[in-house]
Amino acid sequence: MASTTTNASVGTAEGLRIGNGSTDQRALDFSARLRRARLGLIVALVAVVMIFVSYSSAYVVRQGLPTLDPRTGTLVHDWLPLPLPSFLFLNTLVLLLSSLSMELARRQSSREAAAGWMTSGSGTSEERTDGMPWLGLTSILGLSFLAGQWLVWRELAARGFYVATVPSSSFFYLLTGVHGVHLLGGILALLAASAAALLRRPAASRAVLVDVTAWYWHFMTFLWVYILCLLEFAR
Repeated sequence: MASTTTNASVGTAEGLRIGNGSTDQRALDFSARLRRARLGLIVALVAVVMIFVSYSSAYVVRQGLPTLDPRTGTLVHDWLPLPLPSFLFLNTLVLLLSSLSMELARRQSSREAAAGWMTSGSGTSEERTDGMPWLGLTSILGLSFLAGQWLVWRELAARGFYVATVPSSSFFYLLTGVHGVHLLGGILALLAASAAALLRRPAASRAVLVDVTAWYWHFMTFLWVYILCLLEFAR
């Protein structure tokens, strides 16, 4: 009887070790996938940083460069400070809120992946998609930001500042336009993450996609704050 009890205890402990080992292995695989995805994101963001560093340098240098006036044949300084619409700062608040909702979606997706390992043992969580509302809210806020940018451009045009009116307006449209294009890429990634949730993809795969999208979105938010500070204080 004692031998039977001992064997049963050993078997149970061995089963727990196997189960924990399997869960730990899935966690290690998820961490490895996450590192690779983040590394790829960093490589892509380096290129984006280089683009905006070059634009920023050109923006600062252009302010002090004179141009030749074809009518008089003399060098003149044609840089005029661009008055920023007040709606631009409200639009910034919208983007900051979208970054907050994106972070909540990222954390929820990570929790769902971990819950899938602990409950189903298969690394999937096909029932729970609690991060979906946050992804949807982020998409709505992101589209609202882009719509707000369109309103800002229209307001500047109504004031007589077009792309080629003065150098400062040219840089404004360039910086905000290129940022808008990159943010649109983030919205497409959000839609892909939402589609993965609707199609009940494995929770670990969803978590990787949402995590990379979230960090990209945070970077776009930080980049926008940088652009706004550049336009506000370096003019």
